[in-house]
Amino acid sequence: MELPEAFKEKMKKLMGESYQSLLDSYDQPESKGIRTNTLKLEPDELANKLPFETQAVNWCKEGFYIDHTVRPGKNPYYYAGLYYVQEPTAMAAVEVLDPKPGDWVLDLCAAPGGKSTQIGARLQGIGLLVANELVNSRAGILSTNIERMGMANAIVTNEFPERLVDSFYESFDKILVDAPCSGEGMFRKDPGALADWSLERVDRCMGKQEKILESAHRLLKPGGVLVYSTCTFSPEENEQIIEAFIEKYPYTLQTIELPGITDHGRVDWTRKQQQEITKTQRIMPMTVKGEGHFIAKLIKSEGIAEAIDVKQGYPKSRLKKATRTDLQDYRDFAKNNLQAEFYQKIEDRLYLLGDHLYAIPAAIELERIANLKLLRTGLDLGTFKKNRFEPSYALAMALKLSQAKNSVDLNDEDLAYQYLKGEALNLQAPKGWVLVGYDGYPLGFGKASEGLIKNHYPKGLRIRKK
Repeated sequence: MELPEAFKEKMKKLMGESYQSLLDSYDQPESKGIRTNTLKLEPDELANKLPFETQAVNWCKEGFYIDHTVRPGKNPYYYAGLYYVQEPTAMAAVEVLDPKPGDWVLDLCAAPGGKSTQIGARLQGIGLLVANELVNSRAGILSTNIERMGMANAIVTNEFPERLVDSFYESFDKILVDAPCSGEGMFRKDPGALADWSLERVDRCMGKQEKILESAHRLLKPGGVLVYSTCTFSPEENEQIIEAFIEKYPYTLQTIELPGITDHGRVDWTRKQQQEITKTQRIMPMTVKGEGHFIAKLIKSEGIAEAIDVKQGYPKSRLKKATRTDLQDYRDFAKNNLQAEFYQKIEDRLYLLGDHLYAIPAAIELERIANLKLLRTGLDLGTFKKNRFEPSYALAMALKLSQAKNSVDLNDEDLAYQYLKGEALNLQAPKGWVLVGYDGYPLGFGKASEGLIKNHYPKGLRIRKK
């Protein structure tokens, strides 16, 4: 691999004798992995289903290495949301964050959604995840990945981090800042990261990281956990950012110990030689099977809350409580197509966002999110059309097959691919909406009539071939 000369000169100066081993690592194949979605099944169940070999990731019990030649995104189990394709070292930051059911968690730079979906699986539907992404196009990808995993207690926002402070000042138990960075740990898997790298980019990223951390500080509860991570090797974006942060704000670093990872932050790469930096963790590609990461775990000290001037960003929320009249078509759909134990538990949390109906997370009050730019507000149940309600892909993925009154379970892989391509299925089913699944797990909805199931898999997600 042809690396930028400025990068090689910098790393050679920093690493000394170990530089050559870093250089050699770039000639090895990229490390690929998948992570089990425990909202749907356990890791050993997944491993037994997969048609390719897996190897356990030491620091993440839900994670597996797979061979770099495998294409895991072409398997029906991927489309059923049983796993997320994720580079193994990228799984480490959420392990350090350690979200628990009931926590309020913020993923501040969340796209494309690997770490958000990992957090969501750990919450097990209890508590709240706010997944924020500033870039519009990336926020859409984030939302789709959250839907595919079947997560019902996530809110996706498309905001500058500082805009969240007005709604969520000192509200979160745990915050992940997987910061935008120069991406040196992405060189093997992403040619774009290699092409975009420069010393100037490192400087620009530092400025962004400082600003994002300032917002994270204001959003975290006293006593809360802040995990900062990057996929770069640059000390300016890692040790030096954290050193400056703990000098400015009331935080203590916690030592990180993950199975199979031995490298820690380098005090000699800091500006002021703070020994606390050894509590951070470096994951380097010449010592661990993976692309590389940096992680710091910080605990916010108890203290006096600062006075803030809450600004109103949007004068009127588009989200409104659904009335009984609004809900008539939805209630007809729910009674005819869903088991009561599913729809009854969300009936007091139904809100309209345009013509979309959402079940907002039980943990949140509408006032909290009224002024935010929302892409997803909990579980998208579907859309109101003229005189009817059309269920969403997100609802299909949040259900179990047993929670739909009418379902078909495709145990034939070719039939599953036929559905995923958007084709109709020549199968008998009771007339009306049908939840279509593969091997016991939902893929999406169809509509049955006269021996044919018309396909309602989202057009933007359809595949062209196996």
